[in-house]
Amino acid sequence: MPIPTIPLSSLPLPNQLRGILSTIGLLDIIDVLLVAIILYKVYEMLQDTRAITLVKGLVVLLVLTMVSNWLELHVIYWLMQKIVTLLFVALPIVFQPELRRTLEHLGQGRFFGRSVFLNDEEARSVVNELDKAVMMLAANKIGALLVMERGMGLNDICASGIQIDGLITSDFLMNVFIPNTPLHDGAAVIRGKRLIAAGCLLPLTDNRSLSTELGTRHRAAIGLSEQCDALVVVVSEETGTISVAENGRIRRHLDSDTLKSYLRPIFAPETAGLKDMVANWRKKK
Repeated sequence: MPIPTIPLSSLPLPNQLRGILSTIGLLDIIDVLLVAIILYKVYEMLQDTRAITLVKGLVVLLVLTMVSNWLELHVIYWLMQKIVTLLFVALPIVFQPELRRTLEHLGQGRFFGRSVFLNDEEARSVVNELDKAVMMLAANKIGALLVMERGMGLNDICASGIQIDGLITSDFLMNVFIPNTPLHDGAAVIRGKRLIAAGCLLPLTDNRSLSTELGTRHRAAIGLSEQCDALVVVVSEETGTISVAENGRIRRHLDSDTLKSYLRPIFAPETAGLKDMVANWRKKK
């Protein structure tokens, strides 16, 4: 039985609103949806970063500009206009790390998704091997830096170290971070289920408000997480404390379960691809 449709002209709407709705077509809806998706992805990249506070400040200035114009406060409105103009000139400087991250996502074709996917079995194996290695490193107080690559490529970071490209196992990672070896003091970069490079150099953070307890490893982990979307695991050489740096923030004193909760979304995305969904459905059948 066909579903009856109600024409817009018969709805109890004001004439002006009815006229606007009658001009909306399919392309207009697609246009609005695409803009909404892009704005959401931009917000997703800025969320939990220092840039989000700057965005809020810009929104406050824009609101003040509109209010001063509406109240006809000519001096304040003129002043707000000049401030907003100067800020738009300064935006490329203020948001340099975020703009760089966005452009790299676009250049690598990773703005809307990831490039490395593992099936459930592979992801579970990698997470378990990483957790086992980190726990052994912490128990023996062996300092370590493990960088988990996400959407943004880290080839420039890998170029500063020694190329390896080996399958991840806990014993392999333990050998990489043996003290007094060439690879011990650098960072290891992990892409999918493989260790791409070791002994890599990471940029240090410029944040001066960090605790004095944080050493060079922790500051390097925070510095890299400020510039890209990677997750960095740190093992302290002095205390054996396990920490995770992400989006310019660090969380310390992690246990095995908490560490796994950070690692799982990297290797096993919550939203499975069409191929994985079909494979899982066939297994159930």
